[in-house]
Amino acid sequence: MDRLDAMRVLVAVVDSGSLSAASRKLNSPLPSVSRKVAELEHQLGTRLLIRTSRNIQLTDAGRDYVEAVRQIIAQISDAELRASGEYETPRGELRLTVTTAFGHSIALPLAYQFLAEHPEITMNVLSTNRNIDLTEERVDVGIRIGQLSDSSLIAVKVGAIRSVTCASPDYLERKGGPESPADLADHDGVQFGTVSWNFREPTAEPSVRVHATDVSAACAATLQGLGISRLPNFMISDELRSGQLVEILKDYAPEPFPVHLVYVKQGLLPLKVRAFIDWMAPRLKERLKGCDTAEG
Repeated sequence: MDRLDAMRVLVAVVDSGSLSAASRKLNSPLPSVSRKVAELEHQLGTRLLIRTSRNIQLTDAGRDYVEAVRQIIAQISDAELRASGEYETPRGELRLTVTTAFGHSIALPLAYQFLAEHPEITMNVLSTNRNIDLTEERVDVGIRIGQLSDSSLIAVKVGAIRSVTCASPDYLERKGGPESPADLADHDGVQFGTVSWNFREPTAEPSVRVHATDVSAACAATLQGLGISRLPNFMISDELRSGQLVEILKDYAPEPFPVHLVYVKQGLLPLKVRAFIDWMAPRLKERLKGCDTAEG
């Protein structure tokens, strides 16, 4: 039995909540996952997991063992990083996660500039609107929009984005502009995903003519004069500046959403992560400021 491999499988089972979930996560057959855990229990001479039809639970011995195993795996990972020289010079694979629209429009063009200046670093980009667990999925850096709920992460604030209520000049000429959020009940709307129509006072919602899960599709429909929309300022700064779109109800706008670079607390930070944070933070700040400057 490969003891270290079995340890990694056990941690995956615990973190995933079941043997089948760990099987999917590890891309390993379920019987293989179950066998490795059983072999580890046999080797230790004690039961680590209590298996039920719905999930698994740790025994007292299992809880202590998994805590120790996590430390062992972390130490091995640290030793591998030291051996590869990642604490001496920025090198190796950097795993980055960012939401799709923000990544495409703002973050990734900057990230690729960083790569051009650091030839010994490669990048694995996870573009997703799912709020993934950085530790579980072994991600080095995340770019998060909105209030942070995970206190285990170290966060560097780089700015904020605004949710802009807007419409095309053609639509406003045909339908008139709402004077207050309550007037939205008399208007057509372009709904982007699950974005809410909350304002700083009670509001009504427009009648949805277009529902789009993709922000680019929502922008296109709004530009065509199909209704009023709530769109992130970084997507429409050029259109606002040129007059293709007009911001409305600005006095009632909700609070901006903070943007952070986040990474997991650890001992000595690999230089590839430190280099990326130090390089990216000031450039993201400047880019986000530019989104609002363009609207002014």
